[in-house]
Order: sequence, then structure tokens, then C-alpha cells
Amino acid sequence: MGGQQGSLVLELEFDVAAPRGRVFRLLTDPDELVKWWGPEGFTTPEATLDPRPGGSYRLTMQPPDGEAFHLAGEFVDVDPPRRLEYTFRWEEPVPDDRETVVSLSLEPVDGGTRVVLTQRGFATEQRLELHRNGWTESFRKLAAVLRAAT
Repeated sequence: MGGQQGSLVLELEFDVAAPRGRVFRLLTDPDELVKWWGPEGFTTPEATLDPRPGGSYRLTMQPPDGEAFHLAGEFVDVDPPRRLEYTFRWEEPVPDDRETVVSLSLEPVDGGTRVVLTQRGFATEQRLELHRNGWTESFRKLAAVLRAAT
């Protein structure tokens, strides 16, 4: 289909050495989320989350250089500690940004949890790759938070 607007899907898997409940908290508790959210060098000075279907969230992201920007959306499905789905939109979008939908499944594996991420609705490969890099770096930071806590 290639040319269809908003048809591109990002799929990633990460294994982390922690039980599902702990990982789910890192994804939904604002005090935990701010410890790891965002690519390398980014911080999250403010996070509000209401993790229930229809609940909203908003994150302030601070890049290493430049102005802070914001990410917001609504929770579609919340099934602790197994599944989380929410809409994802930038409040200061570039022209190629579209609202996307993030689905996270947490599956028990030996030694911890496998996080399976799907984010669908990208308009361009460039935006998809930007998110691939952002999630990959964010999940590295999440794994480091879990290692530091043990």
C-alpha cells in the first residue's frame, strides 16, 4: 500500500529484567515515567497521566538544547500488567506528524518481561524512524533504571 497516508507501522520488542507489574508501573506512574522517558539527553520535567480508558496524559519533553515541547493523548485500553494502548500526538507538530496509536504488550519471559511495542499511523518513513530511535533510546534508559534499582 505504501502511499496511503498514515499507513506505516513501527514494531519493536525489548526484554527487560523485571516482572511485568514493575514494568507496567514504569509505563504508567508519572514519578516513574520521568526517570526514563525520551531519547538520550532528553528529560521529562512534567508528566501527568490518568491511565484508564478515556483518561488523558501530557508530557513535557526538554531536549538538551532548545525549547521544551509537549506530547499528549488519551488511553484507549489499560489492562495491568498486560497491556496499554494510547493515542500519541505532538502539541507542536511538524507538517509530517500525525496522531499515532501506541500499543504495548507485556509478556512474561525467562528473567523478566518482553515489551512488544506497535505504533501505527505514521505518514512518512522519516517520522517512523525518528520514533524507532526515540523508543530504542528510551527503553535503554528504562532498562538502566531497572538495573540501578536492583
